[in-house]
Amino acid sequence: MINVAELTTFLVYFVLLLIVGYYFYKKTSNIEDYLLGGRKMGRWVTALSAQASDMSGWLLMGLPGAVYLYGVNQSWIAIGLFIGTVVNWILVAPRLRVFTEKTNALTISSFLEERFKDPTGLLRIISAIITLIFFTIYASSGLVGAGKLFESMFSIDYRVAVLIGGAVIVLYTFLGGFLAVCWTDLFQGSLMFVAVIVVPVMAFFSVGGSSSIFEAMSLKGISGSLIPDTALPLVAIISTMAWGLGYFGQPHILARFMSIRTIKELPASTVIAVIWVAFSLFFAVLVGIVGIPMFEELAGGDHEKVFILMIRQIFTPWLGGILMAAILSAIMSTIDSQLLVSSSALTEDFYQKIIRKEATETELISIGRISVILISIVAMLLALNPNNSILGLVSYAWGGFGAAFGPVILMALFSRRTGWQAALAGMITGTLVLVVWERLGLGAVMYEIVPGFIANFAAILIVNRIVKVNEEDYAELFDAFRQEVRA
Repeated sequence: MINVAELTTFLVYFVLLLIVGYYFYKKTSNIEDYLLGGRKMGRWVTALSAQASDMSGWLLMGLPGAVYLYGVNQSWIAIGLFIGTVVNWILVAPRLRVFTEKTNALTISSFLEERFKDPTGLLRIISAIITLIFFTIYASSGLVGAGKLFESMFSIDYRVAVLIGGAVIVLYTFLGGFLAVCWTDLFQGSLMFVAVIVVPVMAFFSVGGSSSIFEAMSLKGISGSLIPDTALPLVAIISTMAWGLGYFGQPHILARFMSIRTIKELPASTVIAVIWVAFSLFFAVLVGIVGIPMFEELAGGDHEKVFILMIRQIFTPWLGGILMAAILSAIMSTIDSQLLVSSSALTEDFYQKIIRKEATETELISIGRISVILISIVAMLLALNPNNSILGLVSYAWGGFGAAFGPVILMALFSRRTGWQAALAGMITGTLVLVVWERLGLGAVMYEIVPGFIANFAAILIVNRIVKVNEEDYAELFDAFRQEVRA
């Protein structure tokens, strides 16, 4: 039976998002506005947009579900992500902001081509292909989350729920581009932050505190220790903490660094982002822990609905509807970013690079909007299987970006000795190792991002020794960063 209060809350929320999309539709006049907001984003918008687009539905559904199912040792994922977030903001953000502006790059693919002075165009084209593949998988994970949310709330068919959620996300991303995505992320990130703290705290007291939690863990045979209950606990810890390596290669997060108004805004933005992610990850883990005594065994993939069930059990329908909207916020804030970056890859790196180099600004914006629709259709088709796991899909896509782009981005920003041949070899090697590792089922032993990331770095270092580059070719770019920092 449909709950009127929850339905009303969601309809109001949808209308607000569409208003924002239409408003920024009027503000978007060129391709730089559509893809990067004209590089004029403030510290708060940049910080909350980066983190909201980062965490997605897995923060409120996938991570709590894993903790509910397997215990406290899943917290190593959160610890690894926190460390990765801090390092990414401190090391990568300032250099990427300066380097991408100096190279006039609007996408990561175009940045890699310009930074490494690739005369073949292969770096740009292959990185764009990798972006499209893994973002389509990533976006489908969000649509799985939307399907499970709407199915639980409105008792509608899972597949219909996926299509409804996808349609709303596509519409406001289609209209407003990067500006709409970032400003809605500011609101959505704030709502997520409030919900992920309020819900588990209220639930903690409703179940009777820590004693009830430990008792329920004991009865269900769930470990309350951070040490994984496996034959190789250290390998398990490294595998889960390795999620943090993914940050260096996530195009939708890196795009936020590229869009901030000035490098001088980054220290304040970093503080905001780190506080947001520290609280959000801690309380998301707490959701899973408190869910153990609150609910009996959840069948099938229902363990990823623990946050939804918690809200329904504790809060009134009206307040619950607002808190449920936070889950939708988490889902939408990531999918919209992924659609936009994928659209950027098709528009900038394929259409303008290969098909029509003389395309006008208006034409490029139109192609960008058409690309959003095409990518969303593929993602929705992938998401129609109700047996898909949110965490499983996110894990593969996140690992794919980390293994393909992470080492290449780091070398682009910190090494003058790396040429385009080494960057291309690293990108291809890291991607292939990740895919083969996962296909062989070795991901159960070690998260595939680890061998992929290592193989990428190894390939770069080997080719660097074979193919020598003139470091002076890159001196101007590195010197520009020093001047920006000193200014």
